[in-house]
Amino acid sequence: MSSLREPLSPEIAPAVLARAAQWMARLWSDNASAADTAACAAWRSAHPEHERAWARLQCFEQQFDAIPRQITRSALSELPPRSHGTRRRALQLLGVIAAGGGSAWLAHESGLWQAYSADYHTATGQTRSITLADGTAVVLDTASAIDVRYSTSERRIVLHAGAILVTSARDPAPRHRPLLVQTVHGTATALGTRFDVRLNKNSTGVAVFEGAVALRPSLAPGNGVQLQAGQRASYGHDSVQAIGGVPDNAAAWADGSLVAESMRLDALLAELARYRHGLLRCSPDVAALRVTGVYSLLDTDRALDNLAASLPVELHARTRYWVTVTRRSGA
Repeated sequence: MSSLREPLSPEIAPAVLARAAQWMARLWSDNASAADTAACAAWRSAHPEHERAWARLQCFEQQFDAIPRQITRSALSELPPRSHGTRRRALQLLGVIAAGGGSAWLAHESGLWQAYSADYHTATGQTRSITLADGTAVVLDTASAIDVRYSTSERRIVLHAGAILVTSARDPAPRHRPLLVQTVHGTATALGTRFDVRLNKNSTGVAVFEGAVALRPSLAPGNGVQLQAGQRASYGHDSVQAIGGVPDNAAAWADGSLVAESMRLDALLAELARYRHGLLRCSPDVAALRVTGVYSLLDTDRALDNLAASLPVELHARTRYWVTVTRRSGA
């Protein structure tokens, strides 16, 4: 049986693996046709690398058996309700994940594995409030994961994915222990404060609502800065960039709301997409439309309906998980 610790063969290009996963997901769908099967067979025979990628993805069934129950249970909860308990649907989910993330997902060290094995995590569309041992309050955003590493010398929260809102508490220990949030890009140390930290692909964003926060890039801690209440910034491994003001209601996500003030439609949809499964996008001719309003992150379908009612746009849904916003006919 193949081990999840074993990375995919370097000879298989990620793009080819992604295409193989798309074919596999297609053939597992309810409406797959004979023409789909023939087209997939033609693709597999077109190049030896295609067949190698297909063979590797067929190992998913064995690998699925090797995944710890904590992960499989969470993964199955992501499936449409009618699919619960269906092995084929679970494997289809793995194929879709591989198509979106390439070979990295299958490595044991992948972010998804790390997220599901974290001390606290949330699923897509879910938020969660927790109180740590020292009284510090943390709200986890959608698809977020943290580990809590408290010791005699520090209080460290490791953010592996997503975003958190932190309200620091006075340390009850007799000897002061700094409270800090660590990401792959560095640390944000609280100085009696309320702030949020969001892990992006190439940077970490921090917004300070009360008190102050000291940012320290991992590779160049001397390039750190201290943010005051009302400031936000992003930082990478070696520098802090884009220091600016914190918009009003920037932490509204913790209450399940997205507050938009003259926000581009494509940016708003990108934010809503973080809270729902599947694909959400808009056509280029409406991307620059400006949106002002309050939208629910707890019911993104309702948010989309409200957008369609207030803008010259309409929703086109292949399925509930594939929605495109386009210009309304005649508008």
